[in-house]
Amino acid sequence: MTVKLLATLTLLTFLSGCSTLQNVFGTKQVEIVTKPVKIDIIQPTLPRPIDLANPKWYVVSEAIITNPCKGLPTGEIDDDGKPKTKRPKDCTLEEREHPEWPVGYTYLDRFLDEMKKKNNGDVVFVAMTVGDYKMMSQNTQELRRYIRELGEVIVYYRNVTIDDEPAAGLAVEKK
Repeated sequence: MTVKLLATLTLLTFLSGCSTLQNVFGTKQVEIVTKPVKIDIIQPTLPRPIDLANPKWYVVSEAIITNPCKGLPTGEIDDDGKPKTKRPKDCTLEEREHPEWPVGYTYLDRFLDEMKKKNNGDVVFVAMTVGDYKMMSQNTQELRRYIRELGEVIVYYRNVTIDDEPAAGLAVEKK
């Protein structure tokens, strides 16, 4: 009988667990604390700034260049103490400001002469239509917008993950 009683008490203790000991030791208060945990995130190094060079564009037409006559002194002196000049309406080619320009010399002729001087007599054209130029301009604006927005995303995430200093934006440098 003692074995049965001992077995029953043991079984009752296992089934009731520690709930019977609660009255002896008392209940413990559970405290929940929420604390932010700082995570160290390795920041990638920002790419170097964009370094763009300005190309030189030439706009050339077939309009005739005006080659005015040289001013001839009138004998009068202006307010700055310089002699006043007046241009005659008609003059010979030698009396013009640019006597090396023949009659009917156009902007295209001048451009071709300058390019031949710069390129040892060779002239090469790279041409595009006005519509293609407009498309190229729109593409450039689209690239600038994308780069600007990408820079803003990088700055946002750097500011979120770095508490010490605010992140600087991306810059485009022109030469």
